[in-house]
Amino acid sequence: MKVLCSAVLAAEAVVVFLATSLAASNGSVDNTRLAWGMGLALTLLLVLAIGTLRRPWGVAVGWAMQALVVATALVAGWAMLVVGGLFAVLWLVAVRTGRRVDALRAEQSDG
Repeated sequence: MKVLCSAVLAAEAVVVFLATSLAASNGSVDNTRLAWGMGLALTLLLVLAIGTLRRPWGVAVGWAMQALVVATALVAGWAMLVVGGLFAVLWLVAVRTGRRVDALRAEQSDG
């Protein structure tokens, strides 16, 4: 599960960084410094969330990150709602598929 979830969070961090650059340059936000500050902070949080996946509460941190990315739609517009929604679905798939793979590995090592 860690590999799939890490990949989703890493890709999301890249997309959030690129979206921050776009939002700050095309005038979709009023305060460019605020956009860069929030975008870079969210990018850093996404990268740090990858490290929490080793802990039992790491998946919950990942869900919190998904909520934060969706919430950026309040500042950056509907496009971030779409991006956040897509990554939330990818996160759900990564968590569910990862748990299934972990269960199959545990079953094979027991048998």
